[in-house]
Amino acid sequence: MSNSQETVALTQLYREGQRYWSSESGRAHWRAERACLGPVCERLHGGHSLEFGMAPALSDMSPIRHGIRWAPTVELTESSSTLVCPLDAIPLPDECLHLVIVHHLLEVIADPHRLLREAARITADDGCLIVLGWMPLGLSGLSRLTPGRRQRLPWRGQWRTPAKLSDWLAIVDFRVEQVDYCGFHLPGSLPGNATLETLGRRHNVPFGDSFIIHARRRTRLAQVQRPRLRLQGSLGGGALGHATRLGSSAPEPTRRTTEVE
Repeated sequence: MSNSQETVALTQLYREGQRYWSSESGRAHWRAERACLGPVCERLHGGHSLEFGMAPALSDMSPIRHGIRWAPTVELTESSSTLVCPLDAIPLPDECLHLVIVHHLLEVIADPHRLLREAARITADDGCLIVLGWMPLGLSGLSRLTPGRRQRLPWRGQWRTPAKLSDWLAIVDFRVEQVDYCGFHLPGSLPGNATLETLGRRHNVPFGDSFIIHARRRTRLAQVQRPRLRLQGSLGGGALGHATRLGSSAPEPTRRTTEVE
């Protein structure tokens, strides 16, 4: 598929997503996700954040000073700070953002691995990468079995479990710190029942419609070679040798050595 065809397909998807998130069901799920995400965003600090998604902003309660939204075309931008770009080529330097949110995109785009790699690349070492997805075991996941539903949002695409996405994040050198579930409701109703939401989130039951993954870059520990003591023997007695680092260019002694770990 050419770049222009990818842009057209992504634009159509974006417009369809906007219609869903402005519907009664979309607004109910958005409110549940925002309430669950709020305490996390309120603890974050930094200069810049970026949110990928088709719904209204979720991170506006964050103290991070400059929040950026993404859009596939200029016509779909909401403000002058909107970032317009393809999802697999984000024009930002490495590790420049303190918060990156990927909101219900990995299920429906053609190459979710490339978006996740780019999102990981631009997240700072001390930043947070947050992925929101639909839970296959929730009521909405089970309702996908209804004929015809998988042809439209939000039921379209491939829904993956948090465990699967945790494996993907490990590949891009991120570790999952926490998984939250939200969007609890009874069959035939929408999220919004305060009692169900409180109980579900308190016990973190994996049966909500949505999950929220909080991930951070793995700690990069310097690989330090432990020095080794060499006891060098000679006809005239023993002597204490010197410690060498791995890869040292010092020549090996010609005398017989005994290594002590």
